[in-house]
Amino acid sequence: MNQKKKIYFASDVHLGLPDYEQSLEREKLFVRWLDSIKSDAKEIILLGDIFDFWFEYKRAIPRGFSRFLGKLCEITDSGIPVHFFTGNHDMWVFDYLPKETGVVLHKKPTVKEFFGKKFYLAHGDGLGPGDRSYKLLKKIFASKVSQWLFARFHPNLGIRIANLWSTHSRYSRETRPFEGEDKEWLILYSKKVLEKEHFDFMVYGHRHYALDLKLSDSCRYINLGDWLSHFTYAEFDGEELYLKKFTEK
Repeated sequence: MNQKKKIYFASDVHLGLPDYEQSLEREKLFVRWLDSIKSDAKEIILLGDIFDFWFEYKRAIPRGFSRFLGKLCEITDSGIPVHFFTGNHDMWVFDYLPKETGVVLHKKPTVKEFFGKKFYLAHGDGLGPGDRSYKLLKKIFASKVSQWLFARFHPNLGIRIANLWSTHSRYSRETRPFEGEDKEWLILYSKKVLEKEHFDFMVYGHRHYALDLKLSDSCRYINLGDWLSHFTYAEFDGEELYLKKFTEK
C-alpha cells in the first residue's frame, strides 16, 4: 500500500488571536502538527479561518506567521497538495498565498473524492437557514467594491480596524454551544444537500466544536473543532475517518 495514504483536515487556527505571544505559541504548535503528518500525508485540507484576519494589499500582507507560511512552502514543494479554504475571517486571500506558498485556493464549497469516498468540504459560514444579517454582510465584504475601498486604507490603519472588528464582532457567533441537530444551521444545510446528492463525509470548520454525527446510514457529518482550545483535526486513512486531538509525546 502507498505509504502516503492519509488525508488530513484542520480548521480555525485563528492565527493572530488574541495577541502576538499567544498566537505565536499556537502557530508553533500547529507547525509541529504539520511536521508530524507530512511523512504520510497524501493531501492536507485547511478548511478556513486559519488566520483571524488576512488582507492582501497589492504590495503588502499582514506581518507575522512566517513559521506557518514557511512550512506551507516546504510541504507543497515536496509535492503534497495543500488545499486552503477561505473562512469568514480570512476571506480576503487573493493570489499571494497560492503564488508564494503553492496552496490550492478554494472560496466555495468543494466536492472531492479520496480513495473512492465522496467528500463535501466547506468552511461553513453563511450556509443553511438563518443569520440573514451575516449573509448580507458577507456579500458586502466579498464585493470587489468593498475590497477596493478597504485597500485605500493604509495597512497600519486597515489591519488595526479589521483586527478589532474580527475579535469583538464575529468571534462570539462561532463559539456558541452546540444547540442540537434541529437548531444547527450547518446540519440542517447538510441534510438538504443530501436530499439531492450522496456524500460519504461532509466536513466543515467554523463552529469551533469537534463533532462526528451520522446524517444517514452512509453519510457522516464532521465538524473539525478548532486550535484555540480543542486542537483537533481529522484523519482519513482511505477507509475510515477519525477525529483526533493533537498531543505531543
